[in-house]
Amino acid sequence: MLKRHLPNLLTYFSYRITNAASEGFNSVIQALQYAARGFKSFKNYRTRILFYCGKLNLRPQLACH
Repeated sequence: MLKRHLPNLLTYFSYRITNAASEGFNSVIQALQYAARGFKSFKNYRTRILFYCGKLNLRPQLACH
């Protein structure tokens, strides 16, 4: 199997790119889906994914005087 995939394995050394980040996002999304046990709409599911994976800063901005 290594011989068959060797060209693809060696491309890592040329480009230094992996799919680790996308696998991490996929893992988080699957956990969200499992925890919710189904959503009533795709919009709610999408909102939850963006909320958890978007790294949004949700702290209120305090007015500086």
